Amino acid sequence: MTPTVWIIDDDLVSQFATEYCIRQANNASSVKSFDNASESLQNLKECIKIGDGIPQIILLDLVMPEMDGWEFLREIQKLVGWEDKVSVYIISAFAKSKDRDLAKSHPLVRGYFDKPLSKGSADKIFESVKV
Repeated sequence: MTPTVWIIDDDLVSQFATEYCIRQANNASSVKSFDNASESLQNLKECIKIGDGIPQIILLDLVMPEMDGWEFLREIQKLVGWEDKVSVYIISAFAKSKDRDLAKSHPLVRGYFDKPLSKGSADKIFESVKV
């Protein structure tokens, strides 16, 4: 199975670096990047509606304009039909202990990684998701 990974990050340089790292860890991955959470939320709703294209992994930045990562998480909690299919991981350049603690206790978040994502972190993501 080819894993599908969505990167949700408003920083294009971070998107590129994260995608590069993901491809180093699993070259067979299908990677789609979004520069805002609203667009990715609409895409996820559409994928759930048609029953296809739902990503196995979402790498979510927390600090974004319009809709931040926490708001995105609140919105996807309202959706039905994706819960057992998607693993959400936070990737953040801001190592606030408050955010780390919130991520650890959040029911949808499987892990928290610092930016830039390392190959070792990407390997851990793929190992835990078992794709």
